[in-house]
Amino acid sequence: MDTEPTRHVLVVDAANVVGSVPDGWWRDRRAATELLRDHLTVLARFGQQAGQPDAGLGLGRAGHRIVLVTEGRARGVGPAPGVEVVEAPGEGDDEIVAVARREVASGAGVVVATADRVLQARVREAGAEIMSARAVRHPSA
Repeated sequence: MDTEPTRHVLVVDAANVVGSVPDGWWRDRRAATELLRDHLTVLARFGQQAGQPDAGLGLGRAGHRIVLVTEGRARGVGPAPGVEVVEAPGEGDDEIVAVARREVASGAGVVVATADRVLQARVREAGAEIMSARAVRHPSA
């Protein structure tokens, strides 16, 4: 019998989510990724307040985490309250799949935020679900 995971992990494809909005991110990828990280801290904080939107993941509750995966020019972004940052040593997609596999194997419910269809297929094979980049930026969408 399937049971609901007791904890959830939201893995965010930083490059894809940042690139989903044409707001000048290409001028400073690291700064754009820091803005995304700061937005994710708000999602994590909302998850700690009863009745607040948190993209439906219960973020902020015990054992629930947000992992932001960075690559390339966005490396060097530090963690923030409620948001872990993982720097991909190579391709970001490979690191996202590796994180998803580890978390699924540990019993977590994993959701990956990306619009990249090839990556979506890879993380689904690893046992993760998908959330759109838009849903991360606009949780009520």
